[in-house]
Amino acid sequence: MINSGDTAWVLISSALVLLMTPGLAFFYGGMVRRKNVLSVLMQCLIIMCVLSLQWVLIGYSLSFHPGDGFWGGLGWFGLNGVGLEPYADYAGTIPHQAFMVFQAMFAIITPALIIGAFAERMKFSAFLIFTLLWATFVYDPLCHWVWGAGGWLKNMGALDFAGGTVVHINAGIAALVTAIVLGRRSNLDKNVPTPHNMPFVVLGTALLWFGWFGFNAGSALAANGLAVNAFVVTNTAAAAAGLSWALIEWLRNGKPTIFGVCSGAVAGLVAITPAAGFVNATSAIVIGLLVSAFCFIAVTVIKPLFGYDDSLDAFGVHCVGGIWGALATGLFASKLVNPVGANGLFFGNPKQFLIQLATVGITVVYTAVVTFFIYKLVDLFIGMRVDEKTEAMGLDLTQHHERAYTVLE
Repeated sequence: MINSGDTAWVLISSALVLLMTPGLAFFYGGMVRRKNVLSVLMQCLIIMCVLSLQWVLIGYSLSFHPGDGFWGGLGWFGLNGVGLEPYADYAGTIPHQAFMVFQAMFAIITPALIIGAFAERMKFSAFLIFTLLWATFVYDPLCHWVWGAGGWLKNMGALDFAGGTVVHINAGIAALVTAIVLGRRSNLDKNVPTPHNMPFVVLGTALLWFGWFGFNAGSALAANGLAVNAFVVTNTAAAAAGLSWALIEWLRNGKPTIFGVCSGAVAGLVAITPAAGFVNATSAIVIGLLVSAFCFIAVTVIKPLFGYDDSLDAFGVHCVGGIWGALATGLFASKLVNPVGANGLFFGNPKQFLIQLATVGITVVYTAVVTFFIYKLVDLFIGMRVDEKTEAMGLDLTQHHERAYTVLE
């Protein structure tokens, strides 16, 4: 039976999650050089168009139709059979299409996160084809494994409340692979880019933080106590992580920065995502405080050490933060928070931590291998990277014949 309150909350949450993609556009757009800001905004906005259609036609069916453990097949092609009555396997109090459209917003933002790794140097045409193939052959199967009826990782007992593995580790590993095979930006050592518009970064962070309440609390799929818990721990972890990053910068560099607070807050939101429906507020503080340390090391030590050009630290924040969040779920999960979940290691169940560890490993391997194959396939036929002259001129003018400002950098 449909519950109007639950339905209203899920629809509002869907809108909140959709807002995160324009938020991400400003977050990333502020970080790049001014000659590339429109290209980032364009990539995020076109994903909203392309993935909305892909999801309605085949994505939702591949991800959530009861399947064989790998993916769901095409039984719900074009939303055939996805009606306005509840579907018990996913949400028994909201229309099936409400669940479908809520999940569509996750499918949209996940490939958008990868943009941060290849910003300023990928052809727009190649980007479109790569994104569509990646969503179909990476996101949709992994989504089915973890959340779909019959998914094998779900049956194994993996806990991922709102997308730590499906969204963040998945996109973060794809980001790392893409950054490595695409190569570093030209003249990077001589001309280190700095964020061209910090107010954009702050605006993007605010929109992401705001939208994340729909991302996590909406994943309760009901207006209930579990949604309240997810809301509280989401805000708590983000706050702890933003403060933690600022303190780390202060101790290491002598001054805290707004960029650091923004980076930390996003890292905290990433880390709490898989745990939001399974941990309490105290655990959320620990998760948030520690994730900034892990991500700070990833972006300031590991990235320079290995020399890959993850332009906007999609791997360093989303993958590293997502891995910590998934593992932390295996440590701090408690049935006192969610009786249908599981206890973690610190609540007497070491098996759950091992399940989370295995889920992380499986996600990393599958995503890395298939992303590499898709990249090479697209590169073979049309080429992935713009030429050096195009890169120097900027993607706004060369790919879209537009520019954001009257004065060029």
